[in-house]
Amino acid sequence: MNETTLFTRLRETAGKDWAEFTNHKFVKALGNGTLAEPCFRYYLIQDYLFLFHFSRAYALAAYKAETIADLRYAAIAINNIVDVEMSLHVEYCLGWGIAAEDLSTEPEDVATTAYTRFVLDCGHRGDLLDLATALAPCVAGYAEIGRALAVDSGTVRDGNPYVSWIDMYASDEYQKVSRDSVTQLQELADRRGGALRFNALSQVFNQATRLEKGFWEMGWNQQKL
Repeated sequence: MNETTLFTRLRETAGKDWAEFTNHKFVKALGNGTLAEPCFRYYLIQDYLFLFHFSRAYALAAYKAETIADLRYAAIAINNIVDVEMSLHVEYCLGWGIAAEDLSTEPEDVATTAYTRFVLDCGHRGDLLDLATALAPCVAGYAEIGRALAVDSGTVRDGNPYVSWIDMYASDEYQKVSRDSVTQLQELADRRGGALRFNALSQVFNQATRLEKGFWEMGWNQQKL
């Protein structure tokens, strides 16, 4: 990846927050297969609710679009989330004993509300670059986590119930989704004065990263209940 990209600079500036997000104990436990199953089930339910609001964020991106390319990117993202990713998520959850009706009726965790509304607020208050920056830690962060777990010598594959989750985010398909998002972020930065706005964008990125970390904490804390 080009070392001068906006994403690379944002990631580096996030420093400790980024490291704590991508190397969280929840992530490590996914890799070695020791994560308590109630933690993962709760995470799956909240992730479904998160995806609903994630699609709303891309709908907002469509509204904020300045070019046909921006509009097309948002429309494709909405379609992929609503018609593909959420359907696959429902099917995946069934394998964990979570019925479809449980996904839509479970109340949002505070961490889910905080993160999704922050992203939407960034989009409402700012422009498409602000919104894309708020979305970037999730899209690119999960790709980085998937890649890292896939090659980590500490990752257990035999008998690990979370291998399919790891493989999904390490897959070529998802890695391309991440690369496309980083490319779009850079294109927006080039058009919208990203270099001059770096400090403000960094604050958005850092907060979204901390909220990602909070999302892992939300799942992890279920083992204490």
